Amino acid sequence: MLLNPGTVAAPARPSRVHQDRTLAAMRNGSIPGARGRVRPLTCLGDAALAAPCREVTDFGPELAALVEDLFATMYAARGVGLAANQVGADLRVFVYDCPDDEDVRHLGHLVNPRLVTADGLLFRGPEGCLSLPGIEAGVERHDRAVVEGFTAAGEPVTVEGTGFFARCLQHECDHLDGRLYVDHLTGWRRRRVLGRAARAPWNRGG
Repeated sequence: MLLNPGTVAAPARPSRVHQDRTLAAMRNGSIPGARGRVRPLTCLGDAALAAPCREVTDFGPELAALVEDLFATMYAARGVGLAANQVGADLRVFVYDCPDDEDVRHLGHLVNPRLVTADGLLFRGPEGCLSLPGIEAGVERHDRAVVEGFTAAGEPVTVEGTGFFARCLQHECDHLDGRLYVDHLTGWRRRRVLGRAARAPWNRGG
């Protein structure tokens, strides 16, 4: 799960009350994920996270079901974004329900996304991931991002994000290219994250 990037006027992490209301709305069918099932999450060390995902070619009911499952899994894990390979599906799909720095909510999904722009100022902010639960590190990201892709119905869409939402878009696009936030780290920051991951209870060798 992505965290507050730590910039001036940046939003706090979504509150537990907000998250509980989101889960209730999902169960009532008023937001995506109501028809989805919660899938197990893949964690650091799983081969699915280290390989680029395949382009989606079939925009049929199986894709729609995957998007619903991604939303359901993301909400259950209290995340703000989730990529398909984080549930073991090697397809270029991700979902998001994420605020920006003005606390404006952004809700949607992207199929075959392409990061076309990442520019503006670079900020190092705390970042985490549902595939490395409980571990955060300072990661540099641009504060503006533009992603092009399609909806599950095959309609073209362009999504622009700033601040925290830009961080989310870059983070999820990385996932689909087989990269985690730890791959942006060097030196002691990288060693610290990998050391904590090696000792984590979810680690296969931990």
